[in-house]
Amino acid sequence: MLFRTLATVMFATGLATAAEPPAPPKRANFTQAVELVTRPKGGLPAVTRKAAFDMVYVPGGEFTIGSPDREPGREANEGPRHKVRVGAFWMGKCEVTWDEFDLFLADLRFPSADELQARNRAADAITRPTASYVDETYGHGREGHPALCMTHHAAMMYCHWLRKQTGRAYRLPTEAEWEYAARGGADSAYAFGADPKTLGRYAWFKDNSADADHPRGTTHKVGTKKANAFGLHDMYGNVAEWTLDQYDPDEYSARAKSPLSVSPVTVPVAQRWSHVARGGSWADKAEQCRSAARRVSDKSWQKWDPNEPQSIWWLTRMDVIGFRVVLAESEQPELVGLRPKVVETSK
Repeated sequence: MLFRTLATVMFATGLATAAEPPAPPKRANFTQAVELVTRPKGGLPAVTRKAAFDMVYVPGGEFTIGSPDREPGREANEGPRHKVRVGAFWMGKCEVTWDEFDLFLADLRFPSADELQARNRAADAITRPTASYVDETYGHGREGHPALCMTHHAAMMYCHWLRKQTGRAYRLPTEAEWEYAARGGADSAYAFGADPKTLGRYAWFKDNSADADHPRGTTHKVGTKKANAFGLHDMYGNVAEWTLDQYDPDEYSARAKSPLSVSPVTVPVAQRWSHVARGGSWADKAEQCRSAARRVSDKSWQKWDPNEPQSIWWLTRMDVIGFRVVLAESEQPELVGLRPKVVETSK
C-alpha cells in the first residue's frame, strides 16, 4: 500500500500543490487534502481514495468565557465567567466528515485495535478503531455527513494519525478555543445574538433536523447552514463536538480568581471520562446549542455497549457526538507532541 498526503493551499494568485505540506499561509485559510492509495494483493488495480477539508484562520484574542447568570438555559458549570486570551489558530471550517474519518479506518498500515498485533502496543502508537459490527452512521448518512459515535479517545487517535500523515500538529480544540471560535466575536448566547428563533439559519437541531426518512431528526451534510463571523459552519447543532480538555468541575472557579487566563487547558490524562462536548446536536434543543453550553461525558454514555470490557473507541447509539480539528499558529508548550493516553484498562 502506498499513502500520499497532499497539501493544497489557495492563494490569491491561484492554486499551489506540493507533495510535502508547505507552511500554512499566514493569516489565511487553506485546504488540506489527503489521498490514500491501496494496492491489493494479486495484481489487482490500485484503489485511490481522497478527502479534503478546509481550515479557517481564527485570529487570537480575548473574550469572556462562560455564560451570565440570567442567560436562558444556563447550567451551573458555565460559570463563573472569566476573561480568557487564546492564541491564533486554524479550525476546521466544518465538522470532520465520514469522507475524512473513513481514510483513517481504511489505512491498513496500522492495525485495528482488535487485531493480535495491536495488543501490548503503547497507548500513543497509532491504532485504528475496532470494527463497529453495526452501521457506524446509525442511518444518518455518510457522504458529506459528520462522523459520529466515536469516543474522545478515538477522536484523539484520529488527530494523532492525521499529524502523522500531514506533518502538521492537528488536534482537538481546547474548550477555550472552541468557545472563542463559536462566539465569532459576540458576547451573546449565540454568535448571531440572543434570540433562539434565529438558530435555524445556522444550525441543524431538534426543531428542524427531521426529514421524510428521519421523522425524529438526523444529521445533515456539513456546511449547508450559514457560517458565523469567522466563517465556521455547524458550530451549533448537527453533532456535538469533542474538545480536548479533561473535565475539571473546579476549573472555572479557579481561573476566575485571576484577571486573565492565558491559553487555558486541562491536559487530558489516561482516563476515559470525563471530557466536554460543545455546540449541541441534531437532537438537542436550542438552549443546549449555546456558545457557553457544556455537555460533560460520563460512563452512562456507554450503557448500550454490550462488550466486556466496553469499547474505548465507539459510543454505541450515542449518535450525537462528533468533532472538528484545529491547528495552532504557535502551539502552547503543554500541548506540543500531545498524544492519546487511554488504553483498554483505563477507567
